[in-house]
Amino acid sequence: MADNSKDEGYKTVQGIKKKLDKVGGNWVEELTSVLWSYRTTPRGSTGESPFTLVYRTKAIIPAELEMPSHRILHFDEEHNFQLLREHLDLIDELWETAFIRTQRYKSTMINAQNKRVKARHFQVGDLVLRRVDALKLVGKFDPK
Repeated sequence: MADNSKDEGYKTVQGIKKKLDKVGGNWVEELTSVLWSYRTTPRGSTGESPFTLVYRTKAIIPAELEMPSHRILHFDEEHNFQLLREHLDLIDELWETAFIRTQRYKSTMINAQNKRVKARHFQVGDLVLRRVDALKLVGKFDPK
């Protein structure tokens, strides 16, 4: 289980790195916008963006600041603060919905994996190939 979690995090880092490789030597300037897009893009598993799950509100994308939308033009900070306080109770519902979607997503992934796996039934006396990791030399100074 721990290896799967590590692999998932590695996939995320690789995806971000791939986007930064496209811009070449200009990656330092692009890093903030790539991270922003990652944090504000809704995930398929939860249906919400990480930003929304943490800050309880939708993010304003940089393009909306340059070309103001209705939401930006009619923004009232005091009214927004009041609405955020009123909707504080709704964050639990948002998290619960995200949790349910995550469980449904995991179930879908498990079912898809189980369809590809072939069941094998072994009898006493069948020959099987065992992988013995204990005999494998692993280490920094071992010969390759």
